[in-house]
Amino acid sequence: MEPISLEAALASFTERWSPRIVTTVNDYDVRVAKVEGEHVWHVHDHTDEFFLVLGGELHLALREPAGERTVVLPKGSVFTVPRGTEHKPYAPVPAEILVFEPTGTLSVGDRHDEVPAHVDTTTGHALT
Repeated sequence: MEPISLEAALASFTERWSPRIVTTVNDYDVRVAKVEGEHVWHVHDHTDEFFLVLGGELHLALREPAGERTVVLPKGSVFTVPRGTEHKPYAPVPAEILVFEPTGTLSVGDRHDEVPAHVDTTTGHALT
């Protein structure tokens, strides 16, 4: 086990919306991803989803009981989407994020809209 440079991990791939697993903590994956444009409306029925913005800016559209709203996360910000909350990440410019969620969690959740071609449906890829 050696330290992992997030900068090097992010430099090791170019694909957008295609997370890489940098490490695991108990039964959770720590994933990094490059993002740009829209993801897909989706929901994780059984788990929260933690976001940390490493670079750029991430917008999270949320559909909550009180209505729809958008949370804007600049670099260095964190936000947790509660389980069962429908959400749609969007990055107006290229950004890098770190996501913390249970191992095996699909990037498009348990329920989702049609997945566009630029979004990778995955439980995370190993770093190469």
